[in-house]
Amino acid sequence: MRSILVLNGPNLNLLGTREPEIYGSDTLADIERRLEPVAASVGVSMAWKQSNHEGDLIEALHGAQADGFAAVVLNAGGYTHTSVALRDAVGSISISVIEVHLSNTAAREAFRRTSLIAPVCAGSIAGFGSDSYRLGLLAAAEMTESQT
Repeated sequence: MRSILVLNGPNLNLLGTREPEIYGSDTLADIERRLEPVAASVGVSMAWKQSNHEGDLIEALHGAQADGFAAVVLNAGGYTHTSVALRDAVGSISISVIEVHLSNTAAREAFRRTSLIAPVCAGSIAGFGSDSYRLGLLAAAEMTESQT
């Protein structure tokens, strides 16, 4: 069975309590629970990781293929707009990375409108709340279907 890494960046551990008017009231655990049957229905498994540390995210990306992941669904949080190192890590791996965001970053503050990682990702999904993760998972599953 193909496995997809769902990698979450800084402050996403606070989902459910952090600015729910922007990010919703779901926690990461809520989103993961809701996606388990979706993953099973398309023949993939998921592993979830969250870190507030840029280096941890880079190490997870570097190891993703060696760890057997077929693709990565990445919500890089604030690092999306600031981290050249994270961009380079995404660009250095051969498996597909799907960028996801809960909010519509294009409709937010000017500094959030530029994603440094988007140009090296297979695609980007933003603005659908926690459903962005479902859409990202489905995209990753579709992209890796030939790997079964």
